[in-house]
Order: sequence, then structure tokens, then C-alpha cells
Amino acid sequence: MESMQRVLKGAARAVLAAFTVVAVGAATAAAEEFSEAQKAEINAMIEQYVRENPGFIRNYLLQNPEILLDVSNLLRAKQAEQQRLAREEALNAHRDRIERHPMTPVTGNPDGDVTVVEFFDYNCPYCKRVLAQMRELEKEDPNLRLVWKEFPILGPVSTFAARVAMAADRQGKYMEFHNAAMGGPRLVSEEQVLKIAAGVGLDMEQLRKDMADPEIEQYLNETIELANALGITGTPGFIIGNEIISGAIDKDQMRKVIQVTRQNGS
Repeated sequence: MESMQRVLKGAARAVLAAFTVVAVGAATAAAEEFSEAQKAEINAMIEQYVRENPGFIRNYLLQNPEILLDVSNLLRAKQAEQQRLAREEALNAHRDRIERHPMTPVTGNPDGDVTVVEFFDYNCPYCKRVLAQMRELEKEDPNLRLVWKEFPILGPVSTFAARVAMAADRQGKYMEFHNAAMGGPRLVSEEQVLKIAAGVGLDMEQLRKDMADPEIEQYLNETIELANALGITGTPGFIIGNEIISGAIDKDQMRKVIQVTRQNGS
């Protein structure tokens, strides 16, 4: 209802603005830029006309209902652009925390000229599929830097697995756990996650101590906040240079984005 009201108001203003231009004889005004004084004068004329002719807007829209679709499309485009600008601003403001947080695991070339950041969840089936192509690109491209962002949004077991992964990183076995957890079936219990951790040779006593460190929970919460600021609400999500990509993409698509990023030096 609220969205429709915005559309109607936008349509009304568009109709009346067009009507006013005609009414004041400004035949070429569409191609010209109005000054602030002119805009204020036009707005005053619009408001006066509405007061004097309350049925004009309704009648016009009944005769020209297609204008509602035009205004609705314009509103969606405007909102999409506002969201894009907000994501871009967040990316520029938090790039160091996104790409170079000291707790974030990194593979590939640590000094690579292109950084690929993935936000993932261990229970995301699309993340599991993407892992193989990420590792293939890592082998193919000696100047690629991969950043792995734990983004546990699919339930408590996902959060538990993310804590295990961050604790495993302190023992130098992050990717061993990551590959094993991603390469297996859906994680349905904490016991299953701990079994994977033991299977890759982690010191389980030390692991449990590290998992209890508040710093890990703080880091995971911070990552979720970053993802939200970037408009990443599902997994996987990628950041490659200045590109924010929601959802899985195939290797060829990712390779093209990497190539463009490298060419642009971003």
C-alpha cells in the first residue's frame, strides 16, 4: 500500500509538472535546465492547481493508466541506483577490513594484484560448487589473492563451523578444515563438525580453547555487519575489485571480472 502511494504521488507530480510546463507556455522547457527560482515557482503553481482542481489527477490517471507503470519503473530504478551507491560507499569505506583484516584467512599470492573476496557459509550448496573453481583459478593465476570470509547465516551449525574454522586457522590448518567441510555432506550437528576437525589433524583441546575466544565471535559478527553494509544477504557473495557480486558465478565469468579488474588497476 505504501509503495503504491509513493507511485501515485510520483505520478501526480509528473502529470502536474508536465501540465504546468504546457500551461505557462514553456514549449522548449523540456530541453532546458530550470533555475531554483523557476522550480519554486512551478511547484507553487502545481500546489495551487491541485487545490483548485482536486479531480484532475484522478481523471488523468484513469485516462492514462500506463503512467503508473512508468513511474513505478522509475521508482525501482531510482531505488536500485541508491542501493548501488550505498554499496559502493560501504566498499570504499571498509575496503581494508574486507580485504586485509588480520584475522581473515588468505590463500594464493599474498601480494597479488587482484583480490577475490568470498563470503560463504559451510552449508551453502552453491559455495560448495564454487570452491573447486576458486582453487582452479588460484592455480592458473599466480597473481591472484583469495580472501575467505566466514559468513554463517544458515543456522547454528553453520556458526559453529565458522568458529571451528577460525580456531583451526590459529593452528595453521584453515584450508585443510575448509576443504574437508566444504567437500563433504551438509553439516547437521556440532559433533559432525568436530569429527571433521579431528580428521584433519587439529589439536582438539587447543581448538576448543580457541573457539571460546571472544575475539572470534566479535570477528564473525563484524563480518556479518560488513556483508549487510555491502548488500550481500546470501551466499556466496563476491567482491572482485570494485565489483560486488551476489550469488554463484561460473569460472569463465569470474575470470572475465578478474581480467577487467586487472586492466582497470582497481
